[in-house]
Amino acid sequence: MSNKVPFSFIVVIGFMLFALFFGAGNLIFPAMLGQSAGSNIWSANAGFLVTGVGLPLLGVLAFGFSGKEDLQSLASRVHPAFGIIFTTILYLAIGPLFAMPRTGSVSFEIGVKPFLSENPGHLPLIIFTVIFFTITCFFSLNPAKIVDLVGKVLTPIKLTFIGILVVVAVVNPIGKFEAPSEAYTTHPFFKGFQEGYLTMDTLASFVFGIIIINAIKEKGAKTNRQIITICAKATAIAAVILALIYSALSYMGASSVSELGRLDNGGTVLAEVSNYYFGSYGGILLGLMITVACLTTSVGLVTSCSSFFHKLFPSVSYKLIAVILSAFSAVVANFGLTELIAISVPVLTAIYPLAIVLIALTFLHPLFKGRSEVYQVSLLFTFIVSLFDGLNAAGFKIAAVNDLFTSILPMYGVGLGWVVPAIVGGLIGLGITFLRTNDNTNRNTSRKLIK
Repeated sequence: MSNKVPFSFIVVIGFMLFALFFGAGNLIFPAMLGQSAGSNIWSANAGFLVTGVGLPLLGVLAFGFSGKEDLQSLASRVHPAFGIIFTTILYLAIGPLFAMPRTGSVSFEIGVKPFLSENPGHLPLIIFTVIFFTITCFFSLNPAKIVDLVGKVLTPIKLTFIGILVVVAVVNPIGKFEAPSEAYTTHPFFKGFQEGYLTMDTLASFVFGIIIINAIKEKGAKTNRQIITICAKATAIAAVILALIYSALSYMGASSVSELGRLDNGGTVLAEVSNYYFGSYGGILLGLMITVACLTTSVGLVTSCSSFFHKLFPSVSYKLIAVILSAFSAVVANFGLTELIAISVPVLTAIYPLAIVLIALTFLHPLFKGRSEVYQVSLLFTFIVSLFDGLNAAGFKIAAVNDLFTSILPMYGVGLGWVVPAIVGGLIGLGITFLRTNDNTNRNTSRKLIK
């Protein structure tokens, strides 16, 4: 491969990254953030872009920088046991616990629910999710080119319609910004920062990174420098597109409150706004595109998760795992989109900081020569704080611990109390390695003197 990277190839990789991260589910969170943030939309949106765009793309770069082949080998820099546990938790989060059921829930909220009576009961959701995940399972068991073709055809159509929707919403807004909800009244940036966790894209970046790096290598990139250069330029393209679309969706959500009122979730916001501008036909088109897009995403998630768990448990067949994951996702999807998001918040609040710190340490790896103690103590201190953040998000607040952390940890009140412990933990880990090195040196010197 020549030193000069073809710009056309960089653009292709950039759009590939964008397509991987911009799943149908990602549409709902900026719209809901806009509804809740109201007049504080821009500061909240800025926080959302950090965790919804910046960190996921840094995760891809970190994976390329590491030179590792998969997430488990990267996480095993901490400890082999951590490598297995963290990778398993991550695949469960982006798989059957949250992301996979969410594809069914989003499809129902946007594609079916707007056309039902006001109180349709649980039966429509049950019927829809059974059909949705049966189709998902079928394609996962019988990989076919049609799924890929549908995705390739649907993505530009979906983006075109979403583009038209947000342009109309920006040029001709539904109404003026309302006052922010209570959660966004103070520190809207940090609230938006935590809302970005819900995309789960930083977690998924470790998986998507494998796809991107392999694609770059297939084009002939040999050195780490070549890979990082191409990856950095491609992520810049993806970042600009994602930031523009997320910001436009946030604006659309913020301007809709005065006319539509505060809605339960982003799926409902999209459906109602689409119906407001384009009537029932617009709602039908949006619903069909989102449903098929979610189906394609669901098949991809079942396939990747089944492959991982089959590798972890070789005695269990890939097909059986795919059936189990599809059935489990159908059950979880029946909690409903709003409830599913609420359940995911505590878990994501607890594990997201670990992913962020792992990304940071991956870039700093050469500086501390990859000493495992740095990884271990930094991540341990991070988890101690993020665990209680997760408990707080779940409603299990321990007053004594919260009071202590509030008094000694900067930014604990805005969900970033883990930052300083992560740094301190890394420095302590570095100190431990120096002590061990000096101790070993002294022992070797003593042995030589005795001899």
